[in-house]
Amino acid sequence: MPTDPRNAVEATLANTLARPISRRDAIIRTGAVAAAAALPAWALSACGATSEPTSGGGSAGGKEIKIGFIALTDCAPIIMADTLGYFKERGLNVSVVKQASWPATRDALLNGDIDAAHCLYSLPLAGAAGLGGQPANDKLKIAMTLSNNGQAITLKDDLSAAGYGDLNKAKAAINGGKGQTFAMTFPGGTHDAWLRYWLLAMGVSMDAAKIIPIPPPQMVANMTAGNMNGYSVGEPWNAVAVDKKIGFTTIASQDIWTNHPEKALVVNEEFATKRQSELKEVMAAVLDACQFCDDEKNIPKVAKTIGTPAIVNATPEDIEPRLLGEYELGAGLGHKSFGARRMRFFRDGETNVPRAGEAIWFLAQYQRFGYLDKAPAYDQIAESVILSDLYADVAKSEGVKVPDDGMAPFTVKLDNTHFDPKDPQKEADRA
Repeated sequence: MPTDPRNAVEATLANTLARPISRRDAIIRTGAVAAAAALPAWALSACGATSEPTSGGGSAGGKEIKIGFIALTDCAPIIMADTLGYFKERGLNVSVVKQASWPATRDALLNGDIDAAHCLYSLPLAGAAGLGGQPANDKLKIAMTLSNNGQAITLKDDLSAAGYGDLNKAKAAINGGKGQTFAMTFPGGTHDAWLRYWLLAMGVSMDAAKIIPIPPPQMVANMTAGNMNGYSVGEPWNAVAVDKKIGFTTIASQDIWTNHPEKALVVNEEFATKRQSELKEVMAAVLDACQFCDDEKNIPKVAKTIGTPAIVNATPEDIEPRLLGEYELGAGLGHKSFGARRMRFFRDGETNVPRAGEAIWFLAQYQRFGYLDKAPAYDQIAESVILSDLYADVAKSEGVKVPDDGMAPFTVKLDNTHFDPKDPQKEADRA
């Protein structure tokens, strides 16, 4: 990685993010994105990492509200709230703005280029804990959870002996991680957590495999170019790898932790404090959209709406089956149906409440993964980052139940581990 990011990242991102990817480009982009994860806003904004609005923008009154999203299936609540007119119905002047990467999203939020975003649930937690080479700050807030489940780990077809959901077979197939390269989307993000948790569950050291950050839409191209052996990402980029016959799904995130928090509506401090009445209306509109997206009869419309080049840039045929919980695994592994454990957006309000205990789980993993050498301020970070009272106010005003389980213990399915948020150090110290 270049020692002076001002001389390298600005040029490499500007020159490569918009081009079809070659093996050389894939290597350049990987290095650029890895550097970008630790950069301030100037580097990405100078390279045009935040795009023009893809929709919305001015038909309702009031000051403009910009909401970012990444090209992933679980951006659906943001896109549908805009497309269905839910923002406009509440008098909001919303523009929905596509982002290039999670570092770009983070910096756009911090510097005020956007006010809110479809975002990795744990991205604000990583920032508050001081991951990514940046000073710790709690200026990004989790207003509500947008989705559960629906992520996956994809391996190259030549590793098909790993099968599906079998830790012993997977460990043998990837040679215990030795000589392997895996990609995730952001250090400390949810995709990173699923990958590292899976590796540790099979007894693979964090030092055995190389783990690199790549933006979600570039995963398939980088695997095609031979830059990694597997990746952890959201849909549709696991389904696309199967469709292109370059990779297979070795495990879905709902078989790691069923109904885990995945994406969140993340806002910056200014929007959370100085424009709170508008934020509450945004949250209410998104809550309506979450209910729409969670209804199976609406899934074909959702897939068609987001399956355009301007939004996810994958076909509805790649998006719809996995939204319905129907997975073609690839590599001759057959079909798997998840039923109610598919990607969920509402679950009668169970999805959307942001829980402190779940945030504490991610913070404990940061110690366990080796990102932190001492315990973070668990309760302080969770209390500062999660806008639980604000969410409760919005949900109650919309007639949505608010579960009282924010600090309840839970079990992580993959290794049948019981996690108690009141004793996070036990998890942090676990091998």
